[in-house]
Amino acid sequence: MSRFEELIKTVDTYQALAEENYSRIRRLAEDVRGGLCDYIGAPDGICVHLVPPTGPFEPRAYGDEAFSIPPRGFRPLGPVAFGLAFRVSRRADWLRLRVECRKTGDEFVVGIEDGSSYTFTLPIEEGDAEPFFAHIYQYILGWFEENIESYRVGAYGTRAIGFGLLDEPSQAQWAIKSEV
Repeated sequence: MSRFEELIKTVDTYQALAEENYSRIRRLAEDVRGGLCDYIGAPDGICVHLVPPTGPFEPRAYGDEAFSIPPRGFRPLGPVAFGLAFRVSRRADWLRLRVECRKTGDEFVVGIEDGSSYTFTLPIEEGDAEPFFAHIYQYILGWFEENIESYRVGAYGTRAIGFGLLDEPSQAQWAIKSEV
């Protein structure tokens, strides 16, 4: 085997693993998008969208653009990020969580930017996402509860958070991030 053939064979393995990684993350993201509204009991329509992990966003389906790497072509083998837009009011107020996923040995770690992480044991089976729904919900709820309490005691505005809010009627976006 020539050096070139060895390189091609190695890159083929690399790309097969990149495909496996992307497919696992895409499947999990779609499970979250499809199941989180049911988990929280949102009665009036869609409450979760997959959105780009950074930059401006609107609460709509972005498809492939919701992920930090492309679904086809040469892909890097490494962590993949996506955005999760979550409706947080009866109106049209949306919060975006930036989520980054990576494989660590036999575990699959899903981290919320500036927040906590959740670990799956590989392989991820059908139904494994339900406890993750609770994790996401508790993270969001806890952030709001913590800020309510901080306001009540007069110590608000001191915690960084890994999401931004979008107020749909005015199309304004706020990044909720403060210096500690």
